[in-house]
Amino acid sequence: MGGEIAHYFRHPSLPDVDLLRARFVTHRFSRHTHPGYTIGLIEAGVEEFEHLGGVERAGPGSIAVVNPDVVHTGHAGTPEGWTYRVIYPSVEVVEAIAAELGAPRGTLSFSAPVLDDPAAARSLRAFHRAGEAGDTLAASTTLRTALARLLTRHARRVPGDDGSAALPPAVRDARDILHASLLGPPSLEELAASVGTRPFPLLRAFRATVGLPPHAYLNQVRVRAARALLDEGLRPAEVAARTGFADQAHLTRHFKRTVGVPPGAYQSAAKRPDHP
Repeated sequence: MGGEIAHYFRHPSLPDVDLLRARFVTHRFSRHTHPGYTIGLIEAGVEEFEHLGGVERAGPGSIAVVNPDVVHTGHAGTPEGWTYRVIYPSVEVVEAIAAELGAPRGTLSFSAPVLDDPAAARSLRAFHRAGEAGDTLAASTTLRTALARLLTRHARRVPGDDGSAALPPAVRDARDILHASLLGPPSLEELAASVGTRPFPLLRAFRATVGLPPHAYLNQVRVRAARALLDEGLRPAEVAARTGFADQAHLTRHFKRTVGVPPGAYQSAAKRPDHP
């Protein structure tokens, strides 16, 4: 059957598009979000993932898509696990390609979490392989081909900004406090008092609108901050101390549940493409 593998990398000429090639059997992604889009091509097996209150299944040849900041999970849908290639294009990359297509300005959203589009799948696979091989021209070409097809056939424009306006004031204020409190976060009681409400109403409202309770959301903020520091070249132990994790093991546990690889592997792969 083979064991689990996970290679996370970034093409030097495409710094705003991260890539993951992996086979997972027992690994489970915890409830988490990404600041950009998640687009995964399933090559074998089945992935299941919680998404907007339901459970989706993506089998061989299908494309799993998650919009920015949408809470989701990921785990094997069969005992054999699943193998996939994932790209994580930033919002800016997707918006730029949409603009090249002549699309009007606005927030882009993929309406279905699992897509059946063989042509887009072929382009995604070609981009992934070109990125691994370090072929700049092929990678940049096939990325645009794949995203252009996905955007044209499966995306829509929706009104809105970054979502802050839709949050209740107490939740928005609590979220801002958490972003500023990585090293010394308040208790739920202190957080509620700071935004003028009580603990249980804040907890319910936060989970309902953000998708995660405050403590889990804080860990997501910490992981994103950790990625930025790892990209700067800081050692994982120092990153853990700077982002509020108890130690490097604590960072590694949350990082792998969100990113799919431990901090050290992420940092090494981000420096250069990982050739198969």
